[in-house]
Order: sequence, then structure tokens, then C-alpha cells
Amino acid sequence: MENILIVDDEKNYPMIIGELLQEEGYTSLTASSGMEALDILNNELVDLVLTDVNMPGMSGIQLLEKIKGINPDIPVIIMTAYGSVEKAVEAMHKGAYTFILKPFENQALIAHIGKAISVYRIVQENALLRNAISSRYSFDNIIGKSKPMQEIYETIIKVAPSNANFLIEGESGTGKELVAKSIHYNSPRSNKPLVAVNCSAFAETLLESELFGHEKGAFTGANALKKGRFEISDKGTLFLDEIGELPTSLQVKLLRVLQEKTIERVGGTDSIPVDFRLIAATNKNLEDEVKNGNFREDLYYRLNVVKAVLPPLRERPEDIPLLIQHFIDKYTFEQSSTEKTIEIAPEAVKILCDYHWNGNVRELENIIERSVIFCGDDKINPSDLPEQVRQAIPSILNLEGIPEGVGLAETLVAVEKRMIQRAMKLSGNVQTKAAQLLGIGKSGLNQKLKKFNLDK
Repeated sequence: MENILIVDDEKNYPMIIGELLQEEGYTSLTASSGMEALDILNNELVDLVLTDVNMPGMSGIQLLEKIKGINPDIPVIIMTAYGSVEKAVEAMHKGAYTFILKPFENQALIAHIGKAISVYRIVQENALLRNAISSRYSFDNIIGKSKPMQEIYETIIKVAPSNANFLIEGESGTGKELVAKSIHYNSPRSNKPLVAVNCSAFAETLLESELFGHEKGAFTGANALKKGRFEISDKGTLFLDEIGELPTSLQVKLLRVLQEKTIERVGGTDSIPVDFRLIAATNKNLEDEVKNGNFREDLYYRLNVVKAVLPPLRERPEDIPLLIQHFIDKYTFEQSSTEKTIEIAPEAVKILCDYHWNGNVRELENIIERSVIFCGDDKINPSDLPEQVRQAIPSILNLEGIPEGVGLAETLVAVEKRMIQRAMKLSGNVQTKAAQLLGIGKSGLNQKLKKFNLDK
């Protein structure tokens, strides 16, 4: 039920209007002055303000300015006599929703209020949606306590408020799109579009049309004018994924767009100004691509104003337990209508931590989603994990990576020390948990910690 504040120094009007609003299903508050109205606004939830323009002390226009300073979205309707129409027009210029002349028809007032309330509802819903999206792609959703991920956080925090081009490199599945969305939704452009294009998903001619748009009749099948992604992302952010796959001819055109901030549609001659922030991502090393002649050097430097290289999951094993719990919580919530808790056995955590993760975070997420669906008794056990994960050789036993001339004893010592360090990280330095992960007793772990000088 919407709450409407009526502000008028005449005693009868607020009472009469209040009764009318009650009949229409609204609740109302009354104030006889601007100062009294501001006190109410600071202490009550108000959905609309209906105020007279001529009042002693603070006028309706002055009150309007104060209200817009408190909450610019609250609709304000000005009531005025015929002699004050000019003031009412001034109020419209300063943000009033509309004005109505005294004396007014009751149904006219109710119609104005209904429209204003409907607009306010839409504004509130859009704000909630933006907040939900922003929350979803906040920095908190980029999971990791490892040093490489902490450096990623710091880079995003610094670069998000700017308009600088941003380049993200990393293997498939490391979370490049999530970083791009986090940058956009934490930037001044967050209330404008984030437009994504996968450069590897289109043939060259189709990609040009997707990016630049085309005029009607530009080619066979172009039956209507089409705006491209550059235009659609105006005032927002354009995310070019897999930019390493961009054909050479389009690399030249993209460079020109970045330099001149204008485009021409396919089949057109008019220069159209565009204002977008560019975020590009690739699973290739663009510096190597430049050296090999596959990517333009001048475009690379345009893109590489700020760069982040997302580490593969196998290089940040201490983040795996955090990601496991994050995805368990996510899919338990999505797939259950009741508040239930799903746990994961330490043995299952160990298997997941030892897996090589060629598919990176995306592969881990898919496996956890599957495990949440199929696990019994609200606990993920090793048997709930896919067979290829259970039977995989632990990534730390990558024999091909051991240099020639290194003996068996030296290798075993290095592996033992590495496993102990890993278990301590995964357990948060809780020795009892670390011993469980290693499958040894706590006293045995103590001896090994001293042996490798890790007890401190």
C-alpha cells in the first residue's frame, strides 16, 4: 500500500484529499509546512509527495529541491491556483512529476497519482534489478585467496571507475567474462548496456555486420537497417571475447574505431559517433600473436592499456576448497525449495584438489553442480564425483615435468614436502584436518613438519 505525503498550509485540503486517497486504497500523511514535510520524509517511507506551491516559510518549489536531494526518484505533484501557473512550470523544470490546478476534479487527481506511482514502481524495480546484477558480479563473486587472485582484485578495483581499455588473458574457463562483468557493473557505466560479442562465433562478413551494423540493401538479405554492437553499447561497455580470433581486416577497422570513436555501417557513408568502454578477452597470449604476425601490434597496444592474466586453476590450488564451497552453496540454493545443507567429505575435497583441471573453474563448477544433484544423505562423497575425476592421476605427480638427472629419493622428498604444504594450506593450518587430508595421524604430521622445518 503506497504512502502519500500531503503538504498544504490550508487545513481543509489535506483532510479532504486524505479521505479521497483512503477510498482509493492509499495511506496518507499530512504536513502544514515544508519543514514538517522534511521531518516526515526523514523518518517515514513515502512513495509520493503532493504539495501546494504557495506556502509561508518554505515554498513548494523549495521543498521540491530538498526532496530531490533526499531521493531524486520520489514523484512530486505540485498543486497550484491559476495565478501561480508560472511557478508550477518552474517546478516541472526542477523535477516535479506534474502539476494540477486548484480546484481540481477528484478523478483527475487520482489519475495523476496513479500514473506517478506506476512510474515510481518501475524506477524502484529497475534499481533493484541493477543492484542484483551488480551484486552478482561484485568482486566478492570472484573467488580466491591466492596471491594471483588478490592481485586481480586490486587491478579491478583500480581500473573499474575509469574508461581505460582492459585486456583479459587466460585459459578457457578461468572466468574472463566474470571479470569483465565485474568491471562493468562496478563502473560509472553500470546503468548502461554491457554488450558481449564472441569473435570466434561468426564468419568474417557476419562479424563485420554484427559489430558495425548495416544499411538497408547493403547486401543480399539486408532487408532493414540494423544497428551494430558498437552503436548498441553506446555509453556502456563492449566486451569482445576471443579477440585473438579477430580477422586481420577487422583488426584494422577496430583500431580506427578506437582512435576516432566513430563508425560507418556496412553499406553506409555517414560517420556515427560512438562512446563505449572496451574490454577484450582471449585465451591466447597476444604478445606472442604479435610476434608471430597474427595480430596487429598497434591494436595490441590500444587494447593493452591495462591487462590482467587469469591464472589456471591448477596454479592456485589453495582456492579450490573456497570454490567448492561457493558452488555447493550456489547449487544447493538453486535446486532446493527448503533450507538444506550439503557437506563434502574430506576425501572428496582431496580428490578435487589433486585433479589437473584442464577446464579450470568452469569444469569444477559443472562437477559440483552434478554432485549436488546426485549426492545422497546431503553429503558429497568420492563416489558422487565423475569417474574421470576419481581415476585421474594427481596433477602434482606430473612425471614429464621432472628434469633429467633428478633421483628418485630427491623426487620423493620434494613430493612429500609439497603435499604437506598443500594440506596445511587447504586446512587453514589446522593440523588435525591436514592430517586427515594426508591420511596420516596428527603425530606423524608433526614429525614431518619438523623434518621439513615447516612447524613454524
